[in-house]
Amino acid sequence: MAHVDAGKTSLTERLLYAAGVIDAIGSVDDGNTQTDSLELERRRGITIKSAVVSFAIGDTTVNLIDTPGHPDFIAEVERVLSVLDGAVLVISAVEGVQAQTRVLMRTLQRLRIPTLLFVNKIDRRGAAYDGVLAQIAARLTPAAIPLATVRDLGTPGARVQRVYGGADVLADNDDDLLAAYVADRIPESRLRRELARQTGRALVHPVFFGSAITGAGVAELADGIRDLLPPAAGAADGPVSGTVFKVERGPAGEKIAYARLFSGTVRTRDKLAEQKVTAVRVFRSGAAVPAKEVRAGQIGKLWGLDGFKIGDRIGPGDPGANGHHFAPPTLETVVVPDRPSAKGALRAALAQLAEQDPLINLRQDDLRQEIYLSLYGEVQKEVIQATLADDFGLEVAFEETTTIHVERPTGTGQAVEFNGKDPNPFLATVGLRVDPAPEDSGVEFRLGVSLGAMPYAFFKAVEDTVHETLRQGLYGWQVADCVVTMTHSGYSPRQSHAHQSFDKSMSSTGYDFRHLTPLVLMSALTRAGTRVCEPLHRFRLEIPPDALGPVLPLLARLRAVPRTSADGVIEGEIPAAAVHELQQLLPALTRGEGVLESAFARYQPVTGIPPERARTDHNPLHRKEYLLHVERRV
Repeated sequence: MAHVDAGKTSLTERLLYAAGVIDAIGSVDDGNTQTDSLELERRRGITIKSAVVSFAIGDTTVNLIDTPGHPDFIAEVERVLSVLDGAVLVISAVEGVQAQTRVLMRTLQRLRIPTLLFVNKIDRRGAAYDGVLAQIAARLTPAAIPLATVRDLGTPGARVQRVYGGADVLADNDDDLLAAYVADRIPESRLRRELARQTGRALVHPVFFGSAITGAGVAELADGIRDLLPPAAGAADGPVSGTVFKVERGPAGEKIAYARLFSGTVRTRDKLAEQKVTAVRVFRSGAAVPAKEVRAGQIGKLWGLDGFKIGDRIGPGDPGANGHHFAPPTLETVVVPDRPSAKGALRAALAQLAEQDPLINLRQDDLRQEIYLSLYGEVQKEVIQATLADDFGLEVAFEETTTIHVERPTGTGQAVEFNGKDPNPFLATVGLRVDPAPEDSGVEFRLGVSLGAMPYAFFKAVEDTVHETLRQGLYGWQVADCVVTMTHSGYSPRQSHAHQSFDKSMSSTGYDFRHLTPLVLMSALTRAGTRVCEPLHRFRLEIPPDALGPVLPLLARLRAVPRTSADGVIEGEIPAAAVHELQQLLPALTRGEGVLESAFARYQPVTGIPPERARTDHNPLHRKEYLLHVERRV
């Protein structure tokens, strides 16, 4: 992992070359690297999709996932976090710790993923040693332990020399080691064992130096990967447990699921969730090769799992971290095909892209015939546009990008409609209560009635519909941070006229619960009330001291709130909608010397009239309109 252009794809090439997997080192600039296999990646010179390669370090097999560095593709990084045993965070010796470096490190620390740091580009002019270590300590972690010194820094002949230090840092986490450190009685063998133990527990972070271009320091890093990162746990003869972290389509349009197996073995013709595995490939010596099975500790490509999505579990259990670790997309746009007749093809193509990246949150407005996508940034928009043109032959344009808001309930509200009582036209009883929940807790569905009160399928229909309906609240934005409790339930048992088959006009079906739930839920939400909230970014701005005068009024106009300001560094919060304008205006105000870092921080209530988003559903807020669409009657 790395900030864009820190050199992680070049480092992957060097590791593969050192392991004997490839005969020549590819170049990102020349577009011939192993992991940047997409034509678009080669053309733009950046990693867009995560890619898997495998190689050996001695008798240890390493499955390496090369992830994008550009913040617009952070979703690709998020998907691999749940399948890692360890990580290598690459830092440029010239640019030092950058914005994305900090975002990644915070997440790795929060998830307690063992992490090595590799300071790349020591052969480049302007490379630093002490300065980068100081930045790492100040901006990433004080528990960093350098394991190398550098000679001839900043020249093509730069080389590294191993050192074993960090006893003072290691002693902070172990009282016995602290006593030995004070007594100056720590043998090097014990220091190495303790370094591996604490690295494996994500208490400390070894720092390696080197150059992916010249190969300096790469052997030392490879030894660190083998000796310091914890090996995969889980037995091949145990229960099957794994996670799907990537989905792609093959040449014939077939779905291929990338899965990390934590335990057990999956073989060709095995059934997973009633779907048969038709083919298996495992990663070996740099390529995905046909195999009869994928075993615990391996990453496999599985065919036949058409119903599986990114994030789906294979087998029971809890193999790894789940949920969102980075901020959600905060931008939205409408995709417009160059000709009206291409709308169907565009929907199908975007549905395939949404398989590979669920966070684009494909939404369709059938009333206005518009298709919405969620985005992290403008580069992602350009990549989607190029992908649609290259892979699907579709030329598209985008309407102006807008900021995505959310709604949070401000109070408690409840509503109920009873089976057989006007104005309820459905054969179902549904009662729901909406309560506010703590920030960032998401949406939780609870049962306040007995599970035996009616068939489970009807409860499931209500729960699924609650989550679907809350994608559009009172103002059209997704509703977040609430608890929805089912307070009433009821149904008409299965029945029919004499000597005739089942009559759904007399018996409840899932249809009744799926279509009544939005009416009840939005009535309850209306009584609870919601507040529209906008996304805020935390920012760090480095500017020359004499630029403070013109920059501060700009920050005020953009509704930024500086929290601290010292030595030309301003930190604070700014609305996400204003970040792009700040980036555009900053160079002119700082003679090109201003450096801006920003990342999503939180949502805050908007002031003034809440912005609204056009609805794409049948609008259960207006009963007559909703029933006209759903029931074709009032």
